[in-house]
Amino acid sequence: MSRHTFPFTSGTLRALQREREQLENEDRMRALSIERLSRRALTSTRGAFTPVPRRKRFCRDAAIHNALFTGDMERLKVIFKEDGSAEVLVETVVEELQWCPDMGLWSLIPKKCHTSPLRITAGRGYSKCVRHLLSRGADPNVSTGGKGPLHDSCEGHHAECTHLLLSHGAEPNLLNEDGQAPLHLCTTSESIECAKLLLDYGALVSLPCQYTRATPLHVASVQGLEEHVDLYLSLGADPCARNREGETPLNAACSACDNPQHFGRYYRVADMLLRAGAKPNIPGNKGHTPLHNASANCHRRLVQMLLDHGALVDVTNSAGYTPLDCVLQVSNDYPDCQPHLLVQILLNYGSRPSNSKVWRFCAASPKTFETLLNAHDHIPPGDSWAEAVPPEVWKEHCQFYESVLEASNQPRLLQHLARCAVRRHHGQLSQQAISDLGFPPALSAYLLLYPEGIIR
Repeated sequence: MSRHTFPFTSGTLRALQREREQLENEDRMRALSIERLSRRALTSTRGAFTPVPRRKRFCRDAAIHNALFTGDMERLKVIFKEDGSAEVLVETVVEELQWCPDMGLWSLIPKKCHTSPLRITAGRGYSKCVRHLLSRGADPNVSTGGKGPLHDSCEGHHAECTHLLLSHGAEPNLLNEDGQAPLHLCTTSESIECAKLLLDYGALVSLPCQYTRATPLHVASVQGLEEHVDLYLSLGADPCARNREGETPLNAACSACDNPQHFGRYYRVADMLLRAGAKPNIPGNKGHTPLHNASANCHRRLVQMLLDHGALVDVTNSAGYTPLDCVLQVSNDYPDCQPHLLVQILLNYGSRPSNSKVWRFCAASPKTFETLLNAHDHIPPGDSWAEAVPPEVWKEHCQFYESVLEASNQPRLLQHLARCAVRRHHGQLSQQAISDLGFPPALSAYLLLYPEGIIR
């Protein structure tokens, strides 16, 4: 097999030589231009204090990680023994659950995270380690990984670490990547000492979150933190401040009290807010007033207190529902809270009887349904509610449900019509007026809609 060669002509060789020289010349010009720009930058900053950022040092040593996360003080003294040695970035890898469309399933994906020795130790309450790191030059205001050490110590309610950081110059109003100050992260009853320290060192009591616009008072109200709320109000926190959704701390407290086990502390929080000047009729998210929220959580004492402070009983939210509609919709969810008594309170404070379209929500709660029906002067057919009653409930309260069906589309008793007339006359004052009339207890109970177990 012969070997073929293709010799270049003299003209081609000269052209290639010129192209090579041109490329080398462009490389020299590019290097010269970069050098001139660097000199110009140095000249323009001369005379002004513009520190060159230090190159970030990463720590990936598992032994050092272990010493930090376990608070091994003796080991840390050996590792961070020089001034400035604590200024490192700790790099860890965590498994994060992510959706993989190629595989069509969720998968754990390794993700690198950065933090600092000071954040790790402050967040775990290792006060001796925090003290040592600060003495070795750790900056308490560096937000590594989106947070500062003060955020971690407050979130973990470590008062001693919080005090150490503040006394070494930590900024009490430093915002994290979510726009929150350390005071926003005092979310447990154990964090009250951290909150006091922050305020002593200049934390702003009404500083809103950068994104949600929630103040520390909003946060404390949502969590039902009585001591925090009392502390913030005593320092001038605004009880009528509104977050991005328009909610006040009172809205937030009434919305969050959805667990009967915690009704007491939320009641006391709301009481403090109302005494401090909170307005009970300011609508929040989706037009819900505090009365809507308290009714939706079936918190009877809270509803009574809001009404006593002038809450409007028939205001509607953005969906057109009144507080009465809200409690009717959850009556089956809170059987132990006696929702019929809450319905009775709202009706006796002048709430208009609910439209029959929502009867299906409360039909399976016999006492609630009876209380509601006795506020109407007539009962429409049972097509809209009968199917919503489970067979076992119907069987247990058969007499009541049969009496409702018999009264449907029939004239009500004259006694009942007289009750409706008295209630219409007194309107929003029915509760107090009927109690003041001096009727026998049985007659007063009848007028105030106490259930009897049957519709007449």
